[in-house]
Amino acid sequence: MRRLWLTTSAAVVLLGGCGVGAQDEPHAVELPRHALTSPGAGPAEQVGEVAQVLCLVRDDKLVQTVRRTLSYPTPQAQLDSLTAGPNEAERAAGLTTVLSGAALIARGMSGAGLTVEVPDTNEGNGRNDDILAYGQIVCTLTARPDVGEVVFTRDGQRLEVPRGDSTLTNAPLRSSDYAGLVLPG
Repeated sequence: MRRLWLTTSAAVVLLGGCGVGAQDEPHAVELPRHALTSPGAGPAEQVGEVAQVLCLVRDDKLVQTVRRTLSYPTPQAQLDSLTAGPNEAERAAGLTTVLSGAALIARGMSGAGLTVEVPDTNEGNGRNDDILAYGQIVCTLTARPDVGEVVFTRDGQRLEVPRGDSTLTNAPLRSSDYAGLVLPG
């Protein structure tokens, strides 16, 4: 009986002594801010609050890098940032892109899938970095919380594009299709 009394007394002291007074009614709680990668969360409170993930290239491997922006970019804005290439700090870290100047167009969302229109390229130009190019696009766009897969088209027709293992597919692609090419952060 004494043991029960001691245990109950200790529990009352511990729970009652946590420093939070009892309240009869609920009250509003101010959360610190929205998630860094939440689209549509409204204007950022200060510059650099939103994380924009871009997948760049180093030594024939994909590397995810984060840029801080004022607001969450649209898929098209993110593609434009990707094709513009690395900024000064990213170049200093040895990052490049195989997409310089490409005119990629985010055509639209269907559920968690995004269609990207790829321009007609100069066939037979000797490029052997197509896998990295498609990997950059897929890994960048699927880092967004609203995009789970990417389909590529040209003139409205689905393209067969290479996965990370060099196999061709016209199926929707996910970041896992290029996982073997991504360097650890």
